[in-house]
Amino acid sequence: MKTALVTGGARGLGAAVAERLRTDGIRVITLDIAGDVDVVVDITNENSLAEAAAAIGPVDILINSAGIVGPGTPLVTTTSEEWRSVFDVNVLGVVATMRAFVPGMVDRGWGRVVNFASMAGKDGNPNLSIYSASKAAVIALTKSSGKELATTGVLVNAIAPAVIATPMNDNTSPDVLAHITSLIPMKRIGTAAEVAELVAWLSSDKVSFSTGAVYDISGGRATY
Repeated sequence: MKTALVTGGARGLGAAVAERLRTDGIRVITLDIAGDVDVVVDITNENSLAEAAAAIGPVDILINSAGIVGPGTPLVTTTSEEWRSVFDVNVLGVVATMRAFVPGMVDRGWGRVVNFASMAGKDGNPNLSIYSASKAAVIALTKSSGKELATTGVLVNAIAPAVIATPMNDNTSPDVLAHITSLIPMKRIGTAAEVAELVAWLSSDKVSFSTGAVYDISGGRATY
């Protein structure tokens, strides 16, 4: 039986992915900063993450869905502290979990890593410069690490959702949500179950010749 670790597993996309992976007979361990999860830990705290990783043991699948949106304000009104807090979770948190669990995958010759990016990381959403830049960084680190690990049996891919109906967007301003929804040719937002299905495929043996790639799930919004 394969074991998967899902960060941000308390709600939203992380919880949906955990539920979907379990239907494939995968042992799923959920991790989040709070909530009804298997492991409560802050992925921005390297010491706490190291202790959690030692307790969790080897994993075959790593789903990096933990993330925060940050402020929805114009670039010139953002602060350095706001940039650091978002990048700590959305970028350094992904890096930290990969450093903790990927070496074991390499040792065993098989692994799947799915990092959550965003269409914002490709297109850039107005008044979401910090979030957009953080997700662009996730795309770049996915491409880089995918190349590094290409001959190890460990595949690293990212998904780039458009706006999805999740609690994460509850605090996003209505104007921003309306704008990014208007960009979707299907004229609707996506569902967590739709995203989870793509993640389940990327976590499986069905994917064998794709790494360092970014899979859009955007209702047609993606332009490249």
